[in-house]
Parts: sequence; structure tokens; C-alpha cells
Amino acid sequence: MSRNASAQRTPSVRSRMSPGVLTGYLLRVCTAAALITDAVVHLKDAPFYDASTQALLSQGQLFRIQAGVAIVVAVAILAWPRRLVWVIAFLVAASAVAAVVLYTYVNVGSVAGLPDMYEPSWGPPGKALSAIAEGAAALFALGGLAWSIQRGRRA
Repeated sequence: MSRNASAQRTPSVRSRMSPGVLTGYLLRVCTAAALITDAVVHLKDAPFYDASTQALLSQGQLFRIQAGVAIVVAVAILAWPRRLVWVIAFLVAASAVAAVVLYTYVNVGSVAGLPDMYEPSWGPPGKALSAIAEGAAALFALGGLAWSIQRGRRA
């Protein structure tokens, strides 16, 4: 048997994977990577925000909670890419980017046990990176949701 004959009988991974499946994998990996980037920045910066705790939670504790949620959602999107998980990933990322932008430009003050997180600068280490990662994760999750809906319609 010639080498070409065996290659023709055994389909390669590339020929078995449709563009739609590849798109889904790419969206999952990109969403998870952006969420993990956000989590790493929040975990790294959390100790800098533990000093002042006049509220129910310190900003450092909120950073750790955000990081934990982002990690859980990143794992969920890799392991179980369903519509609900895409929606949760979008909500986590979009709410995080909305919060960082809001607290950069608006002095909201202390609200409902949350600390005053007003920081009118993009200068603190990691702030811009986390905002970019959160925005990217929100966009990738929105794309993943659209992909999931389209795939459901085809089935």
C-alpha cells in the first residue's frame, strides 16, 4: 500500500473539524484567556487596596472576589460552552469593564457597603490591562453567545 493511499483513507484532524467547531474553540479559548488575564491582574493588585476598610468590604477583597469569579467562569466556558455560560461570561466581563470605566470618570462614593473606588487615572499598574482584558472578554463572550445561538438553529 502506498503512502498516499493510507493518507486518503484516514481523514486528518483538519478535515474532520468544521469551521464552525474551530470558531467555537477559538472563542472559548480567547474568552477564557481574557478572563484569566483579568483575574491575574486583580489578584496581583489586591494587596495594594486592602489598607482602607471603612466599608463592609475592602477594595482588595472585591478584587479577589472578581478574580475568583473570572477564574470560575473561564473554566466553565472551557468545560461547558452553553448559552447560559456565555451569558454569564459576558455579564462578568461587561460589568467589570463598566465598573473600572465608571470609577475612573465618576466619583460614585461609598454605596451599599462597597468602598469608594474612585480613581481618576489610568496610571495604576494593571488598570488599563485589566480594562482591555475585560472588554475583550465581553466581546468574545458576545461572539460566543451568537455562535452558540447560530449553532442551535442549525441543529
